[in-house]
Amino acid sequence: MSSLTHFDAQGQAHMVDVAAKPATHRVAVATGRIEMLASTLALIESGTAKKGDVLGIARIAGIQAAKKTSDLIPLCHPLALTRVAVAFALVEGEVPQVACTATVETVGPTGVEMEALTAVQVALLTIYDMCKAVDRGMRITDVRVLEKHGGKSGSYVTV
Repeated sequence: MSSLTHFDAQGQAHMVDVAAKPATHRVAVATGRIEMLASTLALIESGTAKKGDVLGIARIAGIQAAKKTSDLIPLCHPLALTRVAVAFALVEGEVPQVACTATVETVGPTGVEMEALTAVQVALLTIYDMCKAVDRGMRITDVRVLEKHGGKSGSYVTV
């Protein structure tokens, strides 16, 4: 277990000490999607859902979630985020869906991948919550980090 940073030499979980790490500009981009019925996608696109502006509320939920990540994930550091952007793309076709992308930035000693992933998950969960009355079969899928930049390990970009 010594190669996992959240475990000490005795195998006990602990919060990683980042005090000696330099503060650098860090960026993470995560994505995911929620598949749904075509009629549900049309409802979202038209802005006529009974609970209101689905994507507007989901965007705010994603931003709030990024800011609360350390409250949800026990060993995450609380971070001073400098930017959180949550964007959506409506995709028609064989599998109607809403794709979500979150970009999170900070200047600090640790990365923001968890914040970006949390923003995507909560934004998609909010879409589910707001549309479940008309489509309980929605499916959240493919949540992942697309890229991260900054810090000692440098950049990571999916292919």
